[in-house]
Amino acid sequence: MSAASAAANLSSSVDPWSRVPSDPRAWRGIDQVPSPALLVVSELLDENIAKMIAIAGGPNRLRPHCKTHKCAAVIARELSAGIDKHKCATIAEAEMLAAAGVRDVFLAYPPVGPNIARTIRLAEVFPETTWRVSADHPQPLEELAAAARAAGRTIGVLVDLDPGMHRTGLPIGERAAELYRRCATLDGVRADGFQLYDGHHRQLDPSERMGAVRQVWDQAASLADRLTAEGYDVPRIVAGGTGSFPCFAAIDDKRLELSPGTVVFHDAGYLSAFPDLPFVPAALLLTRVISFPGEHRVTTDLGHKGVAADPAAGKRVRFPAIPDAREVMHSEEHLVIETSLAETLRPGDPLLAVPTHICPTTALHQEVIVIRDGAVAERWPIDCRARRLTI
Repeated sequence: MSAASAAANLSSSVDPWSRVPSDPRAWRGIDQVPSPALLVVSELLDENIAKMIAIAGGPNRLRPHCKTHKCAAVIARELSAGIDKHKCATIAEAEMLAAAGVRDVFLAYPPVGPNIARTIRLAEVFPETTWRVSADHPQPLEELAAAARAAGRTIGVLVDLDPGMHRTGLPIGERAAELYRRCATLDGVRADGFQLYDGHHRQLDPSERMGAVRQVWDQAASLADRLTAEGYDVPRIVAGGTGSFPCFAAIDDKRLELSPGTVVFHDAGYLSAFPDLPFVPAALLLTRVISFPGEHRVTTDLGHKGVAADPAAGKRVRFPAIPDAREVMHSEEHLVIETSLAETLRPGDPLLAVPTHICPTTALHQEVIVIRDGAVAERWPIDCRARRLTI
């Protein structure tokens, strides 16, 4: 079965919200978990990983991003599923990946300043791991090459292509080709391919999204072909994010490495933006009712310190058990909602909320509480929520 067929088979007309847990009281031991807390439903996590592999057409095509979960326990599950290449955004995440046993790590971020020395240190502490970073400017590239030469190391470099997001990267064209050629001449670094991240492709219609993805892919593949014809090795193009993941998965090219991130935990934002994706939120927030400040108003303990506040005010969470909940006030330790169900609630009642943006939400918590077989089972540390571990 092709990756495109797998994606189609995994999609269905079933409302994904119907599969999201709504009542935490169904789980044994939840009454002893202080709130706010981040929960992960083990069965849903494993299901999301399996769906990711099915859409990709096999684990060997994947290089998932760990920024969403930042958790070695999740990496262990992905490794056991055969996913041996991984991607990250911070040196702390890179260290976690190598310590967890990953032997192929792509730090999809250009090291500059002190992070150049830290990158070399990673290669020294974990010599059995292949290290790759991104670059879009000759100055830090040459500084990295000099530091690697001095240490007797070689770091792989993927030239970062800008497909229209305008965050990092070079336009897909001659400037990127020039940097690739320059990288290939430097001792201490290795020209190792391209990165093509297209987080701006958020077309609701999957066919329109596929068209946009195909256009930038054809440009990137053509650039790689041109360099290959010149005698340069372009072994990989690490492409896509969660929204465009199935679109890239439908492309048959041995150089392509797929890099979804959010899918393992998923969130309310992606459920709304990409209803065609078959993933179900596996990470939920436990919160409790603490006050009733007015008619139809309920205050919970889910403040800014428990859920990411980067989505627009009023759009930061969704309560599966309270579909009409409307966020009216959000502060550091409080979330006030209005709901017609206010009179059915009592102080201390537990509620589940699905964050709109799970990635920065995860970084707010020291650990996740794992729910397995209908009960609180264990705790997993969020290993690299800090910017620095030991390196």
